[in-house]
Amino acid sequence: MYALEINHIIIGFTCLISIMALNNHYWTYKLKHWPYEEVKHGEYYRWLTSGFLHADVMHLAFNMITLYYFGRVVEQWFVYIFPEVGRMVYLIFYLAAIVAASSATFFKYRKTPGFASIGASGAVAAVLFASILMMPTNKLYLFFIPIGIPGFIFGIMYLWFSAYEAKRGRDNIDHTAHYYGAVFGFLFPIVFEPQLFTSFLAQIQEWFASF
Repeated sequence: MYALEINHIIIGFTCLISIMALNNHYWTYKLKHWPYEEVKHGEYYRWLTSGFLHADVMHLAFNMITLYYFGRVVEQWFVYIFPEVGRMVYLIFYLAAIVAASSATFFKYRKTPGFASIGASGAVAAVLFASILMMPTNKLYLFFIPIGIPGFIFGIMYLWFSAYEAKRGRDNIDHTAHYYGAVFGFLFPIVFEPQLFTSFLAQIQEWFASF
């Protein structure tokens, strides 16, 4: 079994379901995260299935490219910590991140009939923030900013922006899911390896000391 197999399976399955739903909107209707309907009909499976849907090909590509690059780092870490079952733990982590992100918006919008959301962004944010926890000073690059940003600085900016936009609520993006997915991704590995947080702080301190 090669190192990236689980990450590849997640990407392949997400692409398959997303493309299926893009070609038949019935599946988007049945699988999207829709808190009001979840309460009304008990359709809590949507907390998970919505993470495999995307609004368009660009939305899908952006999430899957991000998952490809950062997911392999996180998967390899879980394999290192759990040599026998690390890949399955990574899969559980990813699926739990989808549910965690969805649950946050559920409690916020369960009385709002018009709110629904789709996308793997909450889970992808969890993977990204797990990688930031492990390598906080590694530089991240945004499409519109050609200068690398240290991961921990990017993380602070991401959380601030997600919280700000979630409070405003003026677009169709589920920023609440992004925020809580990121927080989940940062905390989950610490449960298994508390020293990760100490290492996280030490790497940041060393980065500042290098100036």
